[in-house]
Amino acid sequence: MPYVEALNGCKTVADATAILESEGVRVTVDCLNWPKEYPYHPLTVASLAHNGERLFIEFFVRCNYLRAVNTENNSAVYQDSCVEFFLAPHGRTPYVNFEFNCIGTLNAARRMDRHTATPLSDEELDKVERYASCGKRPFQELEGLFSWSLTASIPLSLLNLKWEGKAIELMGNIYKCADLTSHPHYLSWAPIDTPAPDFHRPEFFRPIILEP
Repeated sequence: MPYVEALNGCKTVADATAILESEGVRVTVDCLNWPKEYPYHPLTVASLAHNGERLFIEFFVRCNYLRAVNTENNSAVYQDSCVEFFLAPHGRTPYVNFEFNCIGTLNAARRMDRHTATPLSDEELDKVERYASCGKRPFQELEGLFSWSLTASIPLSLLNLKWEGKAIELMGNIYKCADLTSHPHYLSWAPIDTPAPDFHRPEFFRPIILEP
């Protein structure tokens, strides 16, 4: 994840989108870990960078079904058209799961595993800046061909990290899911080797480097 000085000039997270697309590192979220049960494969890419104070990630998705029902903090956004960024600042656990539906509703917690978690407070969630191309209003599932993006800016302080100009190695994974759409799917950046979909598996996280 490169250091991009231009991100310091962004007044809003929406301003970061074009910078991430041109100067960030781009990864494809395309591991189809359970192809027989969940073969649907919407195009999903993520562009990442940091500015020494915040991590920035922009998701771009092209899909055939779009759903955004959840609007409350820490609600079940994974049921909607959802993108996720899991990060372990100091290894595999504890990690923080950042889950966004396509209108920017956020579910996030500090976790040891799926079942042992401390949700981020409303005050902490508000520190995660978000821009959703779909807007903020909820809607039931739509069918068609949709392209949408979600850009988020996460302060390093939420991860108990401080940038001192040197490389920082985190562990993490990036996901795309939509449990309650007509075509549920579970894609990941780093592959997951489990019998059934399970994103809360830090043993499959991959290094993510904050570069100087």
